[in-house]
Amino acid sequence: MRKYLLHVLIISFVFIVIPITSATGGSITLRSYYRNLSVSEVHSMPNVSIRKIDGYGFYGHSTINHDYNLITIGGNMAVVDNATGLMWHQSGSRKYMTCKKTKKWIKKLNKSAYAGYQDWRLPTVDEAASLLESSKKNGDLYIDPVFSGEQLWIWTGDKCDYTAWFVGFRHGRVNWHDVYSRYIRPVRSMK
Repeated sequence: MRKYLLHVLIISFVFIVIPITSATGGSITLRSYYRNLSVSEVHSMPNVSIRKIDGYGFYGHSTINHDYNLITIGGNMAVVDNATGLMWHQSGSRKYMTCKKTKKWIKKLNKSAYAGYQDWRLPTVDEAASLLESSKKNGDLYIDPVFSGEQLWIWTGDKCDYTAWFVGFRHGRVNWHDVYSRYIRPVRSMK
């Protein structure tokens, strides 16, 4: 009996200590479906370090050790994050877009198979917050320089009642606000 108990303990330890790697090589899985999230739910989001909490969200950064690769497919630039298994539109939108224009632009990306894929979408707040760096690394923005520095903030597909969640790269902030127009950086999950 002791022999079997020892085996169970060793196997349990191995599964706890060694991260399980996905087929894409990423060992961090971020929520990829949209939700209506309260402020307290966003405060308890995994994979972030919060330096200041407020009633609208928080200031902080991702704790994920990213493995970014800039790729070009068919003349389209994308950023692959091997740590999360996500592929990001490298530049994102060059200007603010209304909700209607956002949907139209993402539909156009998918129809044209941007970077060879037709499953681009808005990120969840978990995915967008994963881009936040602990210090300013892209000019005066808390985002890796592999990404365009044009977007001061990007919208997500997640809601907070009648508003939406966004991630701000100028101050390292996750916050909710009324959606009038937005910068966007589409993402897709690699399979």
